[in-house]
Amino acid sequence: MADGDEDMPRDAKIVKTLLKSMGVDEYEPRVVHQFLELWYRYVVDVLTDAQVYSEHAGKAAIDCDDVKLAIQSKVNFSFSQPPPREVLLELARNRNKIPLPRSIAGPGIPLPPEQDTLISPNYQLAIPRKRPAQPVEEMEEDEESVDPNSNPPQEQKTELPQDAPQRVSFPLGAKRLRQSSQ
Repeated sequence: MADGDEDMPRDAKIVKTLLKSMGVDEYEPRVVHQFLELWYRYVVDVLTDAQVYSEHAGKAAIDCDDVKLAIQSKVNFSFSQPPPREVLLELARNRNKIPLPRSIAGPGIPLPPEQDTLISPNYQLAIPRKRPAQPVEEMEEDEESVDPNSNPPQEQKTELPQDAPQRVSFPLGAKRLRQSSQ
């Protein structure tokens, strides 16, 4: 073993031995700590689940069956096997039977038909209409001092109906197509 191995905990030595048995000779020292962290977290999760299963069964202590059940539930929900090669080939064959949609001819990048794209109007903006300012009661002196030839305040110019907010749709593709045709 290396010089620093005498001071290492037993679990770290096991991780180093596992790495060496798998043919990994060069690695950063942090790798051992990361594997230990993963190992400890996995053991704590399995034992916590085993304790829950034991309590549910009304047992006073965790036994081997509870640990096996906890490990099996971890394996079932954490790891999955890829489907066999034949199944993947059959799926690919079925998918490739459907031809790709024709593209739209024109300048620039060829695009698929508009119904197959995401460039149609896809959102609406609710633009709230401005409410006219509430009339402020002024003294008679102020009203007389205002120049009658001056422009009226902005609030008086814009009088919009207050029914509902105005909705505006933006077709994204139309703008892009107009730009590319110029």
